Amino acid sequence: MKKYLIFILCFLLSGVNAQESSTVSSDKMNIIKTNVTGYVFRNINLSYERSINQWFSINAGFGTMPEGKVPFINAFLSDEDEKRFQNLRVKATNFTLEPRFYVGKGFGKGFYIAPYYRYSKVTTNTFDFYYDYNAGNAGTYQIPIKGSGSADGNSGGLMVGAQFFLNKSQSLVLDFWIAGAHYGSGKGDFTLTSDYVLTPDMQAQLKKEIEDLDIPFVKYSVETNANGARIKIDGPWAGFRSGLSLGYRF
Repeated sequence: MKKYLIFILCFLLSGVNAQESSTVSSDKMNIIKTNVTGYVFRNINLSYERSINQWFSINAGFGTMPEGKVPFINAFLSDEDEKRFQNLRVKATNFTLEPRFYVGKGFGKGFYIAPYYRYSKVTTNTFDFYYDYNAGNAGTYQIPIKGSGSADGNSGGLMVGAQFFLNKSQSLVLDFWIAGAHYGSGKGDFTLTSDYVLTPDMQAQLKKEIEDLDIPFVKYSVETNANGARIKIDGPWAGFRSGLSLGYRF
């Protein structure tokens, strides 16, 4: 990873030196890009940047992640807790609106500072969840449950990056998202349904099992009933951004 980052930095710096004496053309004010590193995480994305003047532009992006396994699920759940979620799959979409302030040569070239707004939504499939019910003298047995739901969030953040033109006609673009982070609030609603009629004791144990998952950075409340449980998310929504985008300027 260190060698990879060093290679990228050397490539970018060589690009800066090679184009330092060139004049940025102002007749091409539009750029269409895609974040190629996002495809590693199934994130199919496209963005459009429009230069308003030499130092200011607006970038709008949309991304979608087809249904599949939860990325980095081990960062949120222990191995034991992960086993409780059978065949869990998620899909996601996001929209980002990002004004950019260039401190380089401008017209889409050089280092920039970008405050941004992001809307995100995550939806699950109908997955299987189970918990171990302790029935006292009758022993312990598993209670199977079906679950599904979605959550969405609105957040604001700040990113720093650098954008370069890769050819003499200044039409091929490399956009390096050096680092970005956003923070906001999110809400979600997930329903768990059991084929069993849950007694008050079963409900109490189910509530404790879900609360003990202790998912980091997520605030949620649990309500149980004879049919299962309802999980409500209402709390912070945060994320990070970094990557490389390739694009065409026209």
